[in-house]
Amino acid sequence: MDPLKRWAVGVVIPARNEQDLVRACIESVRASVRHCRRIQDYWIVVAADSCTDATPEVAARALGTDGEVVRCQLACAGATRHLGTARALQRLATHSHARIWLANTDADTRVPLQWIEHQLELAEDGYHGMAGTVCISGLTLRGRDITAEMMADYRVRPDGSHSHVHGANMGLRGDAYIDTGGWRPLALAEDHCLWNRLRDRKWRLATSSRFPVHTSARLQGRAAGGFASTLHRKIAAVYADVRLGSP
Repeated sequence: MDPLKRWAVGVVIPARNEQDLVRACIESVRASVRHCRRIQDYWIVVAADSCTDATPEVAARALGTDGEVVRCQLACAGATRHLGTARALQRLATHSHARIWLANTDADTRVPLQWIEHQLELAEDGYHGMAGTVCISGLTLRGRDITAEMMADYRVRPDGSHSHVHGANMGLRGDAYIDTGGWRPLALAEDHCLWNRLRDRKWRLATSSRFPVHTSARLQGRAAGGFASTLHRKIAAVYADVRLGSP
């Protein structure tokens, strides 16, 4: 591929006390980036927010020369993503914003090998943003696979499109990001906020259920009211007669 037609990719990973999971996340991202032949330049930014464990050190070792750790004390998902994205754009500043792609995931998440390739395929098809899906597993209660039952409510259309938006599996072109003003300093639903502004600004958006990312199924999340809280509520609603943690 002509180098002038290749992409500069920034991958932004917010992290808060993820020392046990961040290495696997970074390794999956590095593998996905290196698998993609559409990339001319890339930089991975782990935005370590309010960490009280070894997350920054573990992340730095896992990144090697492929990225950096930015430490902050923001305690806010949207603000942390904004900071990480600003650093990625700064690092890729020699490239046109129209040839920069900003991929987003979370530190407790692993991305598939084709993750970046698929996003850039959509970009080459003229899309300015994409929202992917997530999958979760590993949570059982009295012999029942709770996450599988929860994911049964996850709606994907026959053509693979859907209505879900997750910061753990989202990408957008640099000029579209700049046009919207970027991530807002929201503790929750910062992904929906950005996606809605992209739509309102008439950027061309795609949703895809191909190559979902695999995220953790923990019940104690990093932000009250977030994904873990949603999972907890769903379990409580379906199994109202079962106390979590009982034998």
